[in-house]
This record gives sequence, C-alpha cells and structure tokens, in this order.
Amino acid sequence: MPKTLETFLFRTTGGLMSRVRVQFYRGLGMQIGERCRLEKIRVRRPSQIRMGAHNALSEGTWLWPLDADYTGTRIEIGNGNYFNRNVMIDSCGFVKIGNHTMFGPGVYITDSNHTIDPTKWIAECPMDVGRVVIGDGCWLGSNVTILKDVTLGARCIVAAGAVVTRSFSHGSLIGGNPGRLIKRGDIELPA
Repeated sequence: MPKTLETFLFRTTGGLMSRVRVQFYRGLGMQIGERCRLEKIRVRRPSQIRMGAHNALSEGTWLWPLDADYTGTRIEIGNGNYFNRNVMIDSCGFVKIGNHTMFGPGVYITDSNHTIDPTKWIAECPMDVGRVVIGDGCWLGSNVTILKDVTLGARCIVAAGAVVTRSFSHGSLIGGNPGRLIKRGDIELPA
C-alpha cells in the first residue's frame, strides 16, 4: 500500500475522528486541554471530568465517574499522559492523575469499595468512598489494579499485574499482590 494512502487511511481519518470526539465531549461539559487524542473511549458524566493538554487515550479507555449529579470534578487528569488500551478509571469520590504518566493495557483504578451488610443485597449496600492520587511521571504496567485511598508519589513504577492497596512514596518500584516495595530509587524529576 502506498505510504500516502496508508497515512490517509490510518492516521488522518483517526485524527479527524479524535477531533470530533474532543468537540463532542466538550459540548457535554468535559474540560479537555489542547491537542488531546481520544480514540474510541467510553465516558459517563463528562461534566465531572477535567483533562489537561497533550493526553492520548487509546481505544477501550473508560472514564467512569459515579452516575449521579455532582457539580465538582471526580476525575482530574494532568498533561502529557498516555493511556493504553482498556484502561478504566472508576470514580465515586476523586481520582487525580498527575503529568507524564503512562498506563499499560488493562489498568484499573478505583477510589471506592463495596460495603457488606448481611441484611441487604450487595447492590443495596453503600459504597465506601475515598480517593486515589497518581503522581507525575509514573509508569503502571499492564493489568495493574490501584485500589481506594492509594497515593503514588512521582516516578513510581508498578510492575505488571500488581494490586496496589496502600500508598508509596516517590521513586518506588512496586510489584505483587498485594503490592509491596521492591526497590526505592533516588529519582530526580526532569526540569
């Protein structure tokens, strides 16, 4: 296939559809910075989502705030982040993503847990709501799960398949289920 046809079919049309999606979600109240790329993603309650500039969200990404009226922000995404395929951010409280972080395929982030009451069905029980904060320059490998009330400092690396149930300071290498500290590095942030 000639290079110009390949460019047109795969890059130009994809870029055009991304721009259409950005305008569509902006029209529904989602705050989106400049030069963001949105592939085929799913969004609920777009007015509860704020996203900075230069983010790329691959196909299958879900931005999923609680399906209830709310005037604030439940999902806040900084600048220059990359979300690989099938990343889900599930927020009943507040999830904050810093800048320049990379998410592998299948990452799941939630800021809440189901509660259990033996006199009720699980769907009737209230959620135990918290928050999640992912610092600048982190890298979350494929199929990582980040649970309620976790804060990751800047430049953390989370190994593929890890389930992170507690907070870690900057420069931590985290792996396992439950996630534990493998190594801490003295990592400087670029200027």
